[in-house]
Amino acid sequence: MMTYLDNAATTRVCEEAAQAAVDAMRENYGNPSSLHRMGLDAELILTSARKSVAKALSVTPETITFTSGATESNNTLLLGAAHTYGKRHRTIVASSIEHPSVEETLQCLEAEGFIVKRVKPRSDGSINLTDFLYAVDNDTFLATCMYVNNETGAINDIGEIFSAVKFKQPDCITHTDAVQGFLKLPMKVSDMSADLITVSGHKIHAPKGIGAMYIKRGIRIPPLLHGGGQEKGLRSGTESVPLIAGLGAAVEAQLPNIPTAYKNAQMLGDRLRTQLSALPFVTINSGSNCSPYVMNISVQGIRSEIMLHFLESRHVYVSSGSACSKGKTSRVLTEMGLDAKLADTSLRISFSKMSAWGEIDLFVTALREGYMKLEKTS
Repeated sequence: MMTYLDNAATTRVCEEAAQAAVDAMRENYGNPSSLHRMGLDAELILTSARKSVAKALSVTPETITFTSGATESNNTLLLGAAHTYGKRHRTIVASSIEHPSVEETLQCLEAEGFIVKRVKPRSDGSINLTDFLYAVDNDTFLATCMYVNNETGAINDIGEIFSAVKFKQPDCITHTDAVQGFLKLPMKVSDMSADLITVSGHKIHAPKGIGAMYIKRGIRIPPLLHGGGQEKGLRSGTESVPLIAGLGAAVEAQLPNIPTAYKNAQMLGDRLRTQLSALPFVTINSGSNCSPYVMNISVQGIRSEIMLHFLESRHVYVSSGSACSKGKTSRVLTEMGLDAKLADTSLRISFSKMSAWGEIDLFVTALREGYMKLEKTS
């Protein structure tokens, strides 16, 4: 029996999304830019999916642009904002625990001469409002802070942080990578004071290779890709109608069930936290105020990679930190102040609406077995 607890990395595609994608590949396979009936039918699929994503964020459809995923969205938004609004002012304020698609984009902007001020998290993994606001000055034109951390589940009060930023520096552009919060936690753009937002499909039971970005009306972001002028000129290239259809269907399937799925994740997290607290060799790195969908732990004396392979041999699948980091020691945990050795033994367990109670017991049993066996050889 497979136990899959790596949903922060990617999720199983739901039936609704899979069927919508197949229908778009087999039935409504026209090019949305074509002027005939099949092109119109494909365009209607895009329109419907755009409305679905917009509804989930409580915004208007014209503010939503489809992309290939969060990495493209983050690159487009950050580079675009910097090159448009970073001419007189040159300072960007960011959390020091951003996803690699944000952090590495910031490093590219630093190479261009921009100044990036990184704000460290508190010991619980969240960003303190006072610390973030202190870094904002008259030269700050862009601020970025993720909604939910992908490694620890730490939740940042984006609305409070960005409202304070706007009060101190009204012209500052605000961006949040909301990938791990979308359709899991409440998200109403008007409450977040965010000008730019990134979301992804494969974290919410849609196919891989599809994402979206929200751009507030009046904010000018130049395109990263040039060509046929699709997506209002913001993202050229023939739209992937099947993937977009899958995203729209996944959103529609989950939007009404956010409270139920959240409660289920809470119960799973509470059960896991209770069982792990009884294991003296386990340290729980995620605070109780984190998203219930993500929990980060450390296993005393056993390197993450070694424990991962043992768990895999028992058909239990978790990860070590961000899936995009490919086994590197977690930058997020070290920024939180964790000892490097403890960070090097970290595991991330993450749930979805498809996760079940029995998987918690199977994981803990396999973890205990792994520690007993590996501790003798370490």
